[in-house]
Amino acid sequence: MGINRLLRSSLRTQLGSYMKNVTATRVLQDHTLKVSVIARHHSTEAQKEDSVTNLNDSQGFKGHDMLAPFTAGWQTNDLHPLVIEKSEGSYVYDCNGKKYLDALAGLWCTALGGNEPRLVAAATSQLNTLPFYHSFWNRTTKPSLDLAKDLLESFTASKMAKAFFTNSGSEANDTQVKLVWYYNNALGRPNKKKFIARAKSYHGSTLISASLSGLPALHQNFDLPAPFVLHTDCPHYWRFHLPGETEEEFSTRLANNLENLILKEGPETIAAFIAEPVMGAGGVIPPPAAYFDKIQPILKKYDILFIADEVICAFGRLGTMYGCDKYNIKPDLVSMAKALSSGYLPIGAVLVSPEITEVIYSQSNKLGTFSHGFTYSGHPVSCAVAIEALKIYKERNIVEQVKSISPRFQDGLKAFADSPIIGEIRGTGLILGTEFSDNKSPNDPFPPEWGVGAYFGTQCEKHGMLVRVSGDNIMMSPPFIISPEEVDELINIYGKALKATEERVKELKGQK
Repeated sequence: MGINRLLRSSLRTQLGSYMKNVTATRVLQDHTLKVSVIARHHSTEAQKEDSVTNLNDSQGFKGHDMLAPFTAGWQTNDLHPLVIEKSEGSYVYDCNGKKYLDALAGLWCTALGGNEPRLVAAATSQLNTLPFYHSFWNRTTKPSLDLAKDLLESFTASKMAKAFFTNSGSEANDTQVKLVWYYNNALGRPNKKKFIARAKSYHGSTLISASLSGLPALHQNFDLPAPFVLHTDCPHYWRFHLPGETEEEFSTRLANNLENLILKEGPETIAAFIAEPVMGAGGVIPPPAAYFDKIQPILKKYDILFIADEVICAFGRLGTMYGCDKYNIKPDLVSMAKALSSGYLPIGAVLVSPEITEVIYSQSNKLGTFSHGFTYSGHPVSCAVAIEALKIYKERNIVEQVKSISPRFQDGLKAFADSPIIGEIRGTGLILGTEFSDNKSPNDPFPPEWGVGAYFGTQCEKHGMLVRVSGDNIMMSPPFIISPEEVDELINIYGKALKATEERVKELKGQK
């Protein structure tokens, strides 16, 4: 009886924790959606304040002909797009000549800045030699083979045997799904096909990889997530920890919840778990203490593959060559892209462990060829640029450079954490997120119609800096080559934007 009571009490505690997490997640998702919709008026008005830099209708691009990614229709129709024309180091320039500090490195990717001559030369040389050939049917190019070798040598967290090339991180994660399904079919495990991702994670925006995402904005109107995708807890300590719960206790609870999900679904049906070392587009969420140390034994226990999504974290962003190095992650498969070519040309890659490679090769006669690929897989020009980028990372000791500059970046911005409108500032290396909330509480967001995050982002743009805005979250990931003086400029502009946003919130509270 005592044991039964203990089990019932434990289940009630876990259920209560689960319901709190679900409720908080739904509140956050609803708020994020409302912010993106209702902040339209405030974003429009804020941009009008900076109308000096806007083109007029007769010479601008308002109502342009492009269906833009992640862009609301009203933005295309009502506002001039920000048209970037030139890049130079950590800066970009719009078509009016206005200069911006690019605090997001393009889209988390231009690690070496905007005009690295060696990357341009690598592309030009390859274009003059062999502008294209494919990698199908055991035909390929030398840049493809050389890059595969370089990547396998650079990844030391666990041994990898093969590299498969894609054109983006999204395609890399789509490839992961096919690889894992093929692998389990080859082993005679046709039911072991489900994937577990984490709430608020982001693993791309194509059909399959969007299913793996825990971001509601990627699911709306696309009939997602797919039924083979499950979601476990978001490892965001500030938002989801219980009263009095330490980070390590929080990690233990999340690991227990993951194991309970596996047991509920049946371990024989779970194929893989996918995770970013640090969540990027989901809000810059570093893992809580001991999180991956507690997660990985559970995956091993139930023979579940670990896919490390290194698309944002790889090549130095966290102050280590890979995010796996920082958090002692031993993956079976790895996705990468973005800084692989410093964003200069589209390329992504999947690294495959020897165990999975052996099954794919040994079973291909029985199961059939691994019939998956892209026309531009291993594109020789993209590969040539990526090879040169890896050389630069090594020669210039970029990882140490990031380690050296990141305390100035992190400490300088976290000094603003006492602001009454900031709930949390979080990050590591050269990646950082700011979350606005009232009363510094994760459960007390600002009214969505105030558009606090959108207003802050527009103020940054007004003062010459570009950041990512997602609801009331601000994300930053400057180029690896950012100088101390540029970090100081970034902090200064952030401070100006924050002060203006504080005044805006004070004004709105007064009106309320």
